[in-house]
Amino acid sequence: MLLILASIVIVLAGIKSASVIVVPFLLSLFIAMACSPLITWAGKYKVPRSIAVVLVILLIVIFGFILAGLVGQSMNEFSQNLPKYRTQLVEEFGWLIGQAEKFNLKFDKQQILSYLDPGLAMNMVTNLLSSLGGVLTNFLLILLIVVFMLFEADSIPKKVHIALDDPDMKIKQIDKFLVSVKNYLAIKTLVSLGTGLFIGVWLYFLGLDHYLLWAMLAFLFNYIPNIGSIIAAVPAVMLAVVQLGTGSAGLVALGYIFTNTVMGNIVEPRFMGRGLGLSTLVVFLSLIFWGWLLGTVGMLLSVPLTMIVKIALESSQNTRWIALLLDSENTDEVAVTEESAQ
Repeated sequence: MLLILASIVIVLAGIKSASVIVVPFLLSLFIAMACSPLITWAGKYKVPRSIAVVLVILLIVIFGFILAGLVGQSMNEFSQNLPKYRTQLVEEFGWLIGQAEKFNLKFDKQQILSYLDPGLAMNMVTNLLSSLGGVLTNFLLILLIVVFMLFEADSIPKKVHIALDDPDMKIKQIDKFLVSVKNYLAIKTLVSLGTGLFIGVWLYFLGLDHYLLWAMLAFLFNYIPNIGSIIAAVPAVMLAVVQLGTGSAGLVALGYIFTNTVMGNIVEPRFMGRGLGLSTLVVFLSLIFWGWLLGTVGMLLSVPLTMIVKIALESSQNTRWIALLLDSENTDEVAVTEESAQ
């Protein structure tokens, strides 16, 4: 056991050291898996695979350049105005402390502001987007890997079966995993696009500055389970307090709550069903772990990466109990499944 644990530590240290290479590869892999349903859909209409791949890649490039230009401009303007926004937020926070003192609630203003900086959320967003932009500087490399993966997507399942000594393709668990992750990424991408689009339109009509930046943030952070939507909403609401006032800031927050409630609790479960079978606690812990190991991209891909670990644990009788701890099924369902398997 000690040898296994030591080996795991060494492997993780190697992955973290090689994150410059690992992160673009993983990002390419999951982009290819998210685009694969489009290739399959085009094949139903007898579109040659090569043409379908080229069209999908062109769509990605055009959409990416347009979005990068618009969001990049908004981000530059936001970075220039950040000191002014931060000063105004500190003043607003000071006003709240003053109102609290009227009710005999005494606070040390300077001390509280030193611990709770209202501009910290905006700085965090800037840093996260900058780190993601640093990964996307390898855009050409990522795009080339995606192209080759899409061309070989049909043969990958067969190769996986042969690599795992299952040439007759009797182990359906492998196919189930590949289909589950592909469906998850496709559905999550569509839901995230819908979330970002609605947030962008809502903020545009409310007149909030840099609405494209907040829409992009809502799209990206929707991939992060549980807390992603909260992280995306905080800076937009804070800016709304400064620019539009408390009432409009409430409308901004209401728009985020409504969108994430509808998309996360109604639309996504309707198409994804039970999901990929991970408990909420495991999803949250995986977010922290993969974010530490691979940075921002690790946070975005935390659920698919954890599913890879889970399926690997399920493939062995000695480690199946660990996979059971990661599962979201209740104990009665698990017991029935185990009895059926026996």
